[in-house]
Amino acid sequence: MLTQAYVNSVLRYDDGKLFWKQTMNQRAFAGKFAGAPRTCDGYLDIQLKGKKYRVHRLVFFMFNGWWPTVVDHIDGDILNNRIENLRAATQLQNTHNSRLCKRNTSGHKNVSWSARHEKWVVCLTIEGRSKRLGVFEDLELAALIACEARAKYHGEFARHR
Repeated sequence: MLTQAYVNSVLRYDDGKLFWKQTMNQRAFAGKFAGAPRTCDGYLDIQLKGKKYRVHRLVFFMFNGWWPTVVDHIDGDILNNRIENLRAATQLQNTHNSRLCKRNTSGHKNVSWSARHEKWVVCLTIEGRSKRLGVFEDLELAALIACEARAKYHGEFARHR
């Protein structure tokens, strides 16, 4: 189990980046940038005491002294690990803050085309459940309804793009 004191004794934070304070092995030596990108998703990892940790989680721990369930990147940039860009979140809140899915065809979050109705449908996750908020002929109206609903139900975690 890592302690805040241990992490702060081996790593130095500088503007969202971590550097080794002491030489740990042949690849991790004092003054060198700490962190290597994961091949599967691009997050940066650091190995401490035989276990890999994501850099953004370590930064949050270094400043706050506790491990939240999820550490959310406020701006959605997984490489922006400045402490001002990190906040504790639940998995659901983190999902609310996700970007527009690459497979989205409407160009708007929470808006999809219904072939059955031949109209635009607005669906939003509210308190963990998917809710249909309406069916609309006009795409821009559907997008506006989705945006207002995200602001109302997702609060500070609402991401509109």
